[in-house]
Amino acid sequence: MAVTIKDVAKMAGVSPSTVSRVLSNHPRISAETSRKVKDVMEELGYHPNIMAKSLVSKTTNTICVLLPKPAEELFSNLFFMELIRGIVAQANRAGYDVLLSSGSSEKEELGAVSRLLNGRRVDGAILLYSRKDDPVVDFLLEHGYPFTLIGRSEEHPDILTVDTDNVQAAYDATKHLITMGHERIGFVSGPPNLVVSQDRLLGYRLAMADSELEVRPEWIVEGEFLQESGYRAMSFIMNLPARPTALVVVDDMVSFGVLRGLHELKYKVPDDLGIVSFNNIPLSELSTPPISSIDIGIYHLGYTASQLLIQAIQNDGAGYQPVRQVIPHRLIVRESSAFAVPRK
Repeated sequence: MAVTIKDVAKMAGVSPSTVSRVLSNHPRISAETSRKVKDVMEELGYHPNIMAKSLVSKTTNTICVLLPKPAEELFSNLFFMELIRGIVAQANRAGYDVLLSSGSSEKEELGAVSRLLNGRRVDGAILLYSRKDDPVVDFLLEHGYPFTLIGRSEEHPDILTVDTDNVQAAYDATKHLITMGHERIGFVSGPPNLVVSQDRLLGYRLAMADSELEVRPEWIVEGEFLQESGYRAMSFIMNLPARPTALVVVDDMVSFGVLRGLHELKYKVPDDLGIVSFNNIPLSELSTPPISSIDIGIYHLGYTASQLLIQAIQNDGAGYQPVRQVIPHRLIVRESSAFAVPRK
């Protein structure tokens, strides 16, 4: 016979309603009572009927994470793996499950989110990207569904967001290269429709302007957040008549492609080209040479996004004001940007 809430309540010495409140992480239940009830649940092997609970409470204790591209492409970038790790850690701590969804186009992404939220299969969503004129954001706002955006929205500055100050971060990265003696600095960017690409490009431009250094259009190359983009960029940049002596690269994974392309072209880092990148994923320290990178606190970004979303869900929007949370960044200097007089 299946163990019931009444069985748990009797053994724990509490009322069935207290057990229900423990299951829903009610804030008025003390940590001691919650621990006692959960210990009894484990001892008896009790598992709540999630479907029945959802019908009564009209909640699922599940959040959706919308991945920005097909999963097989996404999981090749450790940035997203670390981001999801932070999201899941906080969600589990709050008693929530995490459902991952993706699409190969904006239409597919919108369809996935609408099915999950309109079908009451999740309580809210986290978007791992910020892009211009995003139909998914418009849909979530129109229907009043709780969500957190990792990034910055140009069209909706008052929504719940967790972000890095990407303009300042790129400014700091560029200024570092300038202090190392570089004057001809290029930029390897991401997709132009993503706000993070725009902000990091702006920070680079501002730092160059403040130091009265020239920015040539051919020194800026756009691509995707993939190794292949960095690899292809080197075939173009290193064949310019007046090439840069250093690069700001939008993402560590793109930097790995930059290093591979330079190696095949017989150029050395930092002797021929200095590099500073973003995200400081663990492999950036293990590359050859180790890559100087802006640490944006990836895990903290994901953890905070999950925390803010669950707070919004539990408050049901009542008295909860949208906020933009900015996670601090720091530059980790390694060999890729060490001072060296570049060969002409």
